[in-house]
Amino acid sequence: MGEVVGAGLLAHVPTIVLPEVTRRELNHGEDTTLVSGLRNLRADVFERDDYDTVVVLDSHWATTVEFVTTAQERRAGLYTSEELPRGMCRMPYDFPGDPELARAVAGFAGKHGTWITPIDDPYLPIFYATVNLWTHLGVRDDPYLGLPGKRWMSIGVCQTADTEDFLRLGRALGDAVAATDRRVLLIASGALSHTFWPLRAIRDHEASGPEHIFTPEARAADEQRIAWLRDGDHARVLDTMPDFLAFKPEARFGHYLMMIGALGEHACRAPGRLYSRYENSVGTGQVHIWFDRPENGWTS
Repeated sequence: MGEVVGAGLLAHVPTIVLPEVTRRELNHGEDTTLVSGLRNLRADVFERDDYDTVVVLDSHWATTVEFVTTAQERRAGLYTSEELPRGMCRMPYDFPGDPELARAVAGFAGKHGTWITPIDDPYLPIFYATVNLWTHLGVRDDPYLGLPGKRWMSIGVCQTADTEDFLRLGRALGDAVAATDRRVLLIASGALSHTFWPLRAIRDHEASGPEHIFTPEARAADEQRIAWLRDGDHARVLDTMPDFLAFKPEARFGHYLMMIGALGEHACRAPGRLYSRYENSVGTGQVHIWFDRPENGWTS
């Protein structure tokens, strides 16, 4: 029987793959804590041997009539972002997938009243919400390949889904992990509040300080939820989702909702560990929070 052995809400912003000199130029000479946080998370978690597969809940991959899981045996190529090709250009990626787990997730769609399709098309696009985090957490230094024995797969957000739909996907994912022999790390790859500054103002707000978050109210909502997540109060995050949606969390917060759906929803009491400060990215709220599996399980 498989299990989720760790999970995290992680920021994937383009800044994390820019050269350090560029990051410091954008941030008044200081580096972002999002990069050092990923280095520490890699050392603490991703270089261990107690997991088999990483599942990225990818907030940039928007489907429409169903959820989709990647089901390729291997994904490899060069990634250039359509959004920011100047900063994310010809980035190599190469890692094994987990088609068995991908198909198992889809197999639980009917039980949970949703629609999930595994896709093994080698031409299926990949997105930087997956690639940027793999570059920090999944890659060997030399050669530029994945860590040995570690599979990575992604699940997209469905742009027609609501909170309940995202939770249903998470329940199917949790059941699929339990039904296999996989030890899994979940990455909810995405932001908190997510409103960009307009183009003519955006360059005035590239530094990481939270004073650059789009509104003080969005900052307060983000910081409130960070406090609840650190305390393991996932129930409160779920109960206040209608309030949080007013601040336009990335992908309707689907990345987090799918993660917590797999971990027991309201019953999950796992506290979070901060791996970064709360930071701005051109108006949006970013943070790394990691949840270790409690000794007696996610819903103990």
